[in-house]
Amino acid sequence: MLNKLFAKRIKTQNPSRLQGLFPESNFSDNISFGGGCPDESLFPSQALQAAYQKAVDQEQAHSFQYHDVKGPGNLRDYLANRAGQQGIKANADDILLTAGGQQGIDLVAKLFLGAGDEMAVEAPSYVGALAAFDNYEPVYHEIPLEDDGVNLDYFEEVLKEHPAIKLFYTVPDFHNPTGITMSLTKRQRLVDLANRYNFVILEDTPYRDLCYHGESLPSIKSFDTEGRVIFLSSFSKILSPAFRLGWLVAGLEIKEQLVNLKLSADLEVPYLAAGTVAAYLADNDLDQHIDQLKQVYRVKLDAMAKALKTYLPADAKISQPEGGFFWVELDDEIDTRQLLLNEAVPKEHLIYVPSASFYPNWDKNNGLRVSFTGSSLSQIDEGAERLGRILSPAQLKMSI
Repeated sequence: MLNKLFAKRIKTQNPSRLQGLFPESNFSDNISFGGGCPDESLFPSQALQAAYQKAVDQEQAHSFQYHDVKGPGNLRDYLANRAGQQGIKANADDILLTAGGQQGIDLVAKLFLGAGDEMAVEAPSYVGALAAFDNYEPVYHEIPLEDDGVNLDYFEEVLKEHPAIKLFYTVPDFHNPTGITMSLTKRQRLVDLANRYNFVILEDTPYRDLCYHGESLPSIKSFDTEGRVIFLSSFSKILSPAFRLGWLVAGLEIKEQLVNLKLSADLEVPYLAAGTVAAYLADNDLDQHIDQLKQVYRVKLDAMAKALKTYLPADAKISQPEGGFFWVELDDEIDTRQLLLNEAVPKEHLIYVPSASFYPNWDKNNGLRVSFTGSSLSQIDEGAERLGRILSPAQLKMSI
């Protein structure tokens, strides 16, 4: 009887892309290349504890009260200034704090998408974003990636054929899952396409500050002339995911509608978390902390690159990111989800993310994502060796 009360999308939708994404493995020697977890040893734990106490001391009992839905003004001032350093014209009123970058994605989806609305996504695309979009039942248009980002020639042909596309989602910096970075020329051209074909760009940038090699490129938002780009970022990768604190920059019209949606969703971000981050930023140099992260992660990225090259079959296609994640393309006959469940977890005690979840139609099974940030150097080498055994021609022949 209760099932009749649920919305149609709940009954017809595939299971959540995030549910069961990382299978349980209780082996003592388990190695996980699955989630994009930061290295816990790099959390500035003592400084964050001190910041929490300072935040409560400053406002006393008022710390535990309801507050502005947009978040603390001093934190939004800081973020507006940080956005300005990246060429984004913004003030505190242009900033909306969100419960992690994930809520920012969901709010944008809720604003622009309904059942049957058309949107475009990179293929592959961040699994958490697709999970959020799935709930609103859009019609997806998959835009393939090239070595320098989304294939804009292909995208423009799609736009000509489907002028009702309302939203394009992109991770331009160290793309999740491929590690690709969109070129400067493509960032500029993408904004031009948005202006000409009347769609909005959601620029998701959780890894933007974590550039281990090369130079950072201007954000897509910095080229925005008509308020069509929503810039989304997060403290999860650069400070702590436990705070669930993200932030976005949008033009006035879009931002005010997102504010209303957030009010109806949860009234405000957790104020103690936002206040703690604001106090930390007042007393510590965030960029210095990020530099420390980059030093450690650069070594890990290089170690993963070396290990994959050493242990994987010669025909495996391994991306060469300057930050972010790795993506391994395999033979078309290989189903990496079945390999995960039948070989990797039970026999090698290894976890990775199979490729199907990164595609709207779950229809590409021959890839996988491995993450290096949360593993030690010895785990990176050992995990890559285990992955190599799973992908060896002899083992694959036995498992098919």
